[in-house]
Amino acid sequence: MRTRPLKVALLGCGVVGSEVARIMTTHADDLTARIGAPVEIAGVAVRRPSKVREGIDPALVTTDATALLKRGDIDVAIEVIGGIEPARTLITTAFEHGISVVSANKALLAQDGAALHAAAEAAGLDLYYEAAVAGAIPLVRPMRESLAGDKINRVMGIVNGTTNFILDKMDSTGAGYQEALDEATALGYAEADPTADVEGYDAAAKAAILAGIAFHTRVRLDDVYREGMTEVSAADFASAKRMGCTIKLLAILERAADGESVTARVHPAMIPLTHPLASVREAYNAVFVEAEAAGRLMFYGPGAGGAPTASAVLGDLVAVCRNKLAEAKGPGESAYTQLPVSPMGDVVTRYHISLDVADKPGVLAQVATTFAEHGVSIDTVRQQGKDGEASLVVVTHRAPDAALSGTVEALRKLDTVRGVASIMRVEGE
Repeated sequence: MRTRPLKVALLGCGVVGSEVARIMTTHADDLTARIGAPVEIAGVAVRRPSKVREGIDPALVTTDATALLKRGDIDVAIEVIGGIEPARTLITTAFEHGISVVSANKALLAQDGAALHAAAEAAGLDLYYEAAVAGAIPLVRPMRESLAGDKINRVMGIVNGTTNFILDKMDSTGAGYQEALDEATALGYAEADPTADVEGYDAAAKAAILAGIAFHTRVRLDDVYREGMTEVSAADFASAKRMGCTIKLLAILERAADGESVTARVHPAMIPLTHPLASVREAYNAVFVEAEAAGRLMFYGPGAGGAPTASAVLGDLVAVCRNKLAEAKGPGESAYTQLPVSPMGDVVTRYHISLDVADKPGVLAQVATTFAEHGVSIDTVRQQGKDGEASLVVVTHRAPDAALSGTVEALRKLDTVRGVASIMRVEGE
């Protein structure tokens, strides 16, 4: 066993970084045995050096992350700063100085993953990022290593714990969106500004990363269709329950039937209660992978939080350190297919549409005709009426999303349609 320690630069020491430092200290002997050499934190780069950080030697703390990376003795950098800059510059600086990188930065990887992979490849170094998607759940490595010999056709999952907590509370308690959000905030599941979570940006970044791995093609954040969940209402949940469904914010990645393109999207959807994802509660994440040979696989566990995310970071750290000792490197980017990402309009989906209509003869026929004119087949219709007003709930068969969107726009123009109360896709059949 090598006695000279492998030295780690910890870039960022917030919730995740502090947990990484704690586990590295308390499990030092186990990590040494698993890696084959001691591993130690050689420096901690932070913005506020005066803050007390329990368990971290103040002598290790610096505000000059660049100098830490350039000092010549660092083997691995752990980047848990988040955001685009300075994280991007620091990661490229690490590669320039022979340092492999472990990152939890989903936003940066979704935006500039190709460039970072290219920099790592050119330097003959590792870029690992298990913690960027679904917290503690082993997902990135199984998809890019364990399933490397298989063909993944579809990935569908809950990849944001905050939104799942909110929707779960709305479903189980009947709470409204704001009430459920307030509870999530009070419990620490939601940030003071929850926009990145509830508007789907966080999930979209993770979807881009997973799509690239699953389909061996480059998918950027801008390629992912995104809808938030702020408009989901108690009435939507009531409709879902009547259909034997619940509502989840899903990331859905699919290979086209002809294999010539892929799609990536994030949006709320109704899913049957019989689907495995329907039972995912609280702030947990779960991802359902459909592969040609392996069949259906489900990965489940805590998707966020300091300790769960640190667990994923340290798993990567062990792998990268082992590679260092073996003078080898792990798998890099696989983008050989170069498949185009199709627009959302080409995606084949089902819709659940709730309409406010006039309660008089001929309305249903007029609505049905509008669907037919746009080539959309109706699966079920439910109508209730009283005192001249009525609600009409239509569930469609699968059709191109563009045709469904066109149908909705045409319905809005009918004199007998007073308004479109809600629109939601139906998935997971």
